[in-house]
Amino acid sequence: MLTTIKGIYENGKVTISGSPPVHSRTEVTVTFPDEKPKTLQKRKAGVLSGKVWMSDDFDEPLDDLETGASRSD
Repeated sequence: MLTTIKGIYENGKVTISGSPPVHSRTEVTVTFPDEKPKTLQKRKAGVLSGKVWMSDDFDEPLDDLETGASRSD
């Protein structure tokens, strides 16, 4: 089970702001978030326009999915 508890790191010590759900000695992993939040790149609409090819029969039903179809492998 993973549990996340927020805390503050200051002067070489971590002070957690809640009670962990354990009652005995337990190994922990402390993860520090990046100092600067990453900015998301905005997507351009239509960037693949004219670059995606679909077969003319794309919307046609597949033979394998027809009821009673038999396979002749």
